[in-house]
Amino acid sequence: MSQMDPTGIDTAGDELLADSMGGQISYEEASSLSNGDLGIAEPTQRADVAHEAGAMPEAPAVPKAPVLPVPKVPLPPFPVIRKAVSGRYAGMLGQFTVELRVDVDRARSMKRISGDFYQTVGKTRSYYGSFIVDAPAVTVSPLGIVARGKGRFTFAAGAPVVQVTIPRVLIVQPQAPASLQFFTVANTPGANYHCAFESVYFRAVRIETDRVSDVTTPVFNSYDTGALPSGGTARKLSVTGAYAEAGVGMVPTTGTDVIDIGEAGAGASWSNAELHAAMENHFTLWKDEPQWAVWQLVAQNHDLGSGLYGIMFDQQGKQRQGCAVFHAGIGGTTADKLRLQLYTYVHELGHCFNMLHSWQKSYAVPPLPNRPDALSWMNYPWAYPKGGDAGFWNSFDFRFDNEEIIHLRHGFRNDVVMGGQPFATGSAIGRDVMPDPIVDESGLMLELSAHKENFALGEPVVVELKLRATDTRGRRAHSWLHPNCGLVRIVVAKPNGETVAWEPLIDHLVGRRETVLRGEDENRDSAYIGYGKGGFTFDQPGHYRIRAAYAAPDGSQVLSSILTLRVRYPVTPAEEELADLFMGEDQGMLLYLMGSDSESLRRGNEAFDLVLDKFGQHPMANYARMIKGINAGRRFKSLAPDDVKAIRVREPKPDESMRLLSTAADSGVLDPVSTRMVLYDLSCVQRDAGDDQGAGKTLTQLSAMGIRIA
Repeated sequence: MSQMDPTGIDTAGDELLADSMGGQISYEEASSLSNGDLGIAEPTQRADVAHEAGAMPEAPAVPKAPVLPVPKVPLPPFPVIRKAVSGRYAGMLGQFTVELRVDVDRARSMKRISGDFYQTVGKTRSYYGSFIVDAPAVTVSPLGIVARGKGRFTFAAGAPVVQVTIPRVLIVQPQAPASLQFFTVANTPGANYHCAFESVYFRAVRIETDRVSDVTTPVFNSYDTGALPSGGTARKLSVTGAYAEAGVGMVPTTGTDVIDIGEAGAGASWSNAELHAAMENHFTLWKDEPQWAVWQLVAQNHDLGSGLYGIMFDQQGKQRQGCAVFHAGIGGTTADKLRLQLYTYVHELGHCFNMLHSWQKSYAVPPLPNRPDALSWMNYPWAYPKGGDAGFWNSFDFRFDNEEIIHLRHGFRNDVVMGGQPFATGSAIGRDVMPDPIVDESGLMLELSAHKENFALGEPVVVELKLRATDTRGRRAHSWLHPNCGLVRIVVAKPNGETVAWEPLIDHLVGRRETVLRGEDENRDSAYIGYGKGGFTFDQPGHYRIRAAYAAPDGSQVLSSILTLRVRYPVTPAEEELADLFMGEDQGMLLYLMGSDSESLRRGNEAFDLVLDKFGQHPMANYARMIKGINAGRRFKSLAPDDVKAIRVREPKPDESMRLLSTAADSGVLDPVSTRMVLYDLSCVQRDAGDDQGAGKTLTQLSAMGIRIA
């Protein structure tokens, strides 16, 4: 066996472990003992558990596991309580350390084994790979538990058959260690790890919760799930308690902080750019690398208003490291508000663990069936197809569903850890969304359009979405059409045949906002989809096919027709240089954020300055004017580079903003949606600068475009 294969290292033997070591039993552990943990008169049994709810397909047949003998001794006259063995173990062999997760007993067992390998070379330690056994054969006796099956690995394993042997000890004894033995498919022994017991929790995550100074209601602590009707047992539940029930130990850090509201933008509300900057400056554990650590900010207001309950934001660098909740929409001390806070806090952290909404599971890698009727933290109560809010809360037992539990406990490390794989990446979405529906009785129609069919390479692409009813009786619909809100998905088939999901940089948790569409009624919104979590969407010349999918309140998936756009090849040196100037990562971020003063995006701003200086007469220069003009009209707050507690304020630049926005609006280059946005921003800058006459003229232009300003 190769010495670089952690499953195939030569070992001295694989004898059963007889000694006992590890941690003492906890209250949580004692309370979760099953009937199988009581009494030594329990019969020896062998149970294949491949068909548990949520289980993966049965693993290929492997050599039969040994059965531990039952000692022939007189039975005591009283029952003996033995410890459950499920939990986290750790062992070392040569260069490799393994974190082993055994999930075969205790309450809500998922009947799985998984683990992560780390390799130490010299003074460095790095993640090597992961494995999971989806359907182990489990042998239980009073002496111990043996679980065995063929694993799935993130690397080429020379010995892919996994066997875990754990003695069962009395409840008053320390937890016994586990033997992790690997075998080849021919049943040749490979590596054998002696793994000490570490915790009843399968994973441990450090969580830091910071609060903004203007939050007017208490930061959430706990909720009595019996205070209002529900589908579960009554218990006092906190955020850490919700994850503990899922098998994840959340450990609060001591680095909590109160963030001055002055770090937010004008109007004491947070923009997405400011949230990310706040995380980098206040999350004491923040690193641009994968780690089991997460940041949650409790804030009052977001720029999008009180309808936004929470965000999992990950704008640049490693993703899924932080989220925010907004008490303008969820704050309060009544039972319904405390329930909403618990749900929102847990939901947003779920995204940080790389979990999609219940109705979006087909977008995961690997894809899973969508579950719009799931009773899970990751669903939307108001979008529950079996009775909406009331139906959801009356049935919800305040837990993740089985598939999400499997992900949290046993997902490959980089698919779960904060800063690991990007959120919901992969191309499987194309197979699920691009084909035409066989039957569509939703009574709704989704239209997807763009203001033109041909774009220059690097030119921003904005699409418009319209939703209307096809049923003359009208149809109930939610009005969240922007893909940032997660209820509309955009899929793009590229010229090279690759199909990708456009993913916003920031995932938004939104509240209920429904309407009934009748007759000519329309819900409308627009979105810039040229840049997202996957980088630039339209990054090569050729033809693109774009489709949108709307998640209706009844669970229907309403698909738009396919929109075809063409990105032209640059034919002149100027077009080639403009494409380069627009397609840097910093420029993409600035287009998504509508400008920023952030020092980390300095190169993007310099590129747009060069566009204006060198190519000011080119039509594409108007996109640079739009971005820089909107940003110039803001009061932008940032942290001083020499003092992380000092706030540096850049006041609005009205003259610069009005000059740039006026030229961009009059150019005729921007799409109608962007033009309306530019005119509205221009009117606000003019008004704030005291130019009431100019603001009036701008609002008249907006009115001529069919926009009414209250």
